[in-house]
Amino acid sequence: MSSTEPTSTRPPVVSDEQLVLIVYLLYFAAYIFGITALIGVIIAHIRFPDATLLLRSHYQFQVRTFWIGLLYVVVGAVLVTFVPAIGVAILIWWAIWSLVRNVKGLLALNDHKAIQDPASWMFG
Repeated sequence: MSSTEPTSTRPPVVSDEQLVLIVYLLYFAAYIFGITALIGVIIAHIRFPDATLLLRSHYQFQVRTFWIGLLYVVVGAVLVTFVPAIGVAILIWWAIWSLVRNVKGLLALNDHKAIQDPASWMFG
C-alpha cells in the first residue's frame, strides 16, 4: 500500500465482548500458569475507560477479582508460615471464591448481562 492511498479503518480483530471473555479465560488459566491473571488484569485496566456500561461492569468485576484475590493469596501464604491451618483455609477460600466469581461473570457475559454488583467483595 502506498502512502498516498487513504487508510481505511478496519474492524478490530477481537471485539470488546471477546476481550472480556479472554480475560475470564486468562483468569481460569491462572489456576495452572499463574502469570495469565496478570495479563488479564492489565487488559481489564486498559479497556475499562472505553467500555460500554455492560462491559465496564465486567471489567470492574475482573479488576476487583484480581486485586482482592491477590490480597487473599498473600495473606494466606504468609499465614501458612505461621498458622498453617488458617493459611490453608484462606487459600482454599480464595480458590472457591475466585472460581465462583469467574464462572458467574462468564455466565453473565454469555447472557449479555452486566454484573449486578461489580464492587462486591463476595460474588457480585
